[in-house]
Amino acid sequence: MKNEEVLRSKKIVLGVCSSIAVYKAAELVSALVKLGAEVKVVMTENAARLMSERIFQTLSRNKVASTLWRDVEDWKPEHIALAEWGDILVVAPATANAIGNFANGLAPDLLSSLYLAFTAPVLVAPAMNCNMYARSSVQRNLTTLKSDGVNIVEPADGNLACGVSGKGRLAEIEEIINAIASVLETK
Repeated sequence: MKNEEVLRSKKIVLGVCSSIAVYKAAELVSALVKLGAEVKVVMTENAARLMSERIFQTLSRNKVASTLWRDVEDWKPEHIALAEWGDILVVAPATANAIGNFANGLAPDLLSSLYLAFTAPVLVAPAMNCNMYARSSVQRNLTTLKSDGVNIVEPADGNLACGVSGKGRLAEIEEIINAIASVLETK
């Protein structure tokens, strides 16, 4: 009940990266909408190759953004409009590529551009192969994000899609929702 009170009428921008955990992002959208949040999804172009934008559009009841180069309805670029609209940016699943772009101020796509323009809280939930997650460069980028004030939901330990077991699974949906509510409550 507490999460429902905190999330009701909140504006959540959900960034979705190209991880096999993309299907869990659909579950996350559905759960957030059921809790009364308004969700707008921003997918990387590669994430849109793994799962249809239409799924996220239907679950969120909002159009999905996936490219910097789509015509916008008004004069404001989409990444700026979304940055001004959202109460929180949640990136789940977050890939090593997205984490690296965020940590180093790179903006090669809509999601990274949105991250740089976003002034409200940001929460990142990594999901990747355990060796990738353990790589010193990824850990260094996560440390940079933490020092920049980004909230991190640690990945879970377990069986990964690539056939190995280790730390790298996207955190459980309930854990991500609890983290979102906690960040919004303390905002």
